[in-house]
Amino acid sequence: MRVATYASHSALQILKGAKQEGFETVAFGKARVRPLYTKYFPVADYFIEGSYPEEELLNLDAVVIPTGSFVAHLGVELVEKMRVPYYGNKEVLRWESDRSLERKWLEEAKLRLPRVYDDPDDIDGPVIVKPFGAKGGKGYFLAKSPEDFWRKAERLGIRDKEDLGGIQIQEYVIGVPVYPHYFYSKLNRELELMSIDRRYESNADAVGRIPAKEQLDIELATNYTVIGNIPLVLRESLLMDVIEAGERVVQTAEKLMGGLWGPFCLEGVFTEELEFVVFEISARIVAGTNPFVHGSPYSWLRYDFPVSTGRRIAMELRQGLEEDRLDEILT
Repeated sequence: MRVATYASHSALQILKGAKQEGFETVAFGKARVRPLYTKYFPVADYFIEGSYPEEELLNLDAVVIPTGSFVAHLGVELVEKMRVPYYGNKEVLRWESDRSLERKWLEEAKLRLPRVYDDPDDIDGPVIVKPFGAKGGKGYFLAKSPEDFWRKAERLGIRDKEDLGGIQIQEYVIGVPVYPHYFYSKLNRELELMSIDRRYESNADAVGRIPAKEQLDIELATNYTVIGNIPLVLRESLLMDVIEAGERVVQTAEKLMGGLWGPFCLEGVFTEELEFVVFEISARIVAGTNPFVHGSPYSWLRYDFPVSTGRRIAMELRQGLEEDRLDEILT
């Protein structure tokens, strides 16, 4: 068995972690990035050009580890039809990519969520508008009124209410962005807190370098495309809030879609009242785990050796292989 993933997003740590656990590795993707995975960071034993070279992957006895780039690039329908073994529950993809289903999931998990506006004309305070799907923040924008919404929505090709099917309008909750990364072991039935990050977004994080008056003068449109990720260590008294939220999400997934296992992330903020408000779930490895290739403060507290989220995936595969239980975690 070889571990394979699409050459983008968090592939470096996935492949590095697989090699640490003794697996041969396969990267596939655009020809331009081949040197990144074979020369500059030699973590791929094989590199295959192509967005999804199914026959080559089958011939290499590969298991595909999904990432946000892979799912966004291929689309949910193609991923669901893959013949190559896939780590995780494919059923989760539908719930993650459809914001209505995602909200049902998080509501049933009894998480505190932002208000959602079905009609832009009901906007009565700051909102953030999000297109469906995993796009790394691309296309997000803020609005403060119905008029502000319709003016900015034209950037997404939205001109009337018939065009609203691909977006969600969320209350913009003021707080500190926090992105906890979890790993749920289906084999051991245990949740682990792997690491926490916050995102560095362009141009939302760059706007603060421009004086307020000049921001108004140039009418700068805020953009939330993710450029990188910054490690974060959370106040210890807040850790149980984060862990209990993760536990409830896993338990609810068991009822709704047959389970969530492997890595996932709850994206939210802590308010000044120290309330954890969750606005989204990424039900796979997120790029925010990339600063922790050598482990995080949380993984070091659990393990006595470096464990990234990528390596934790490989450890689960290794356990499944040794216990003849791979069929429980591959779909």
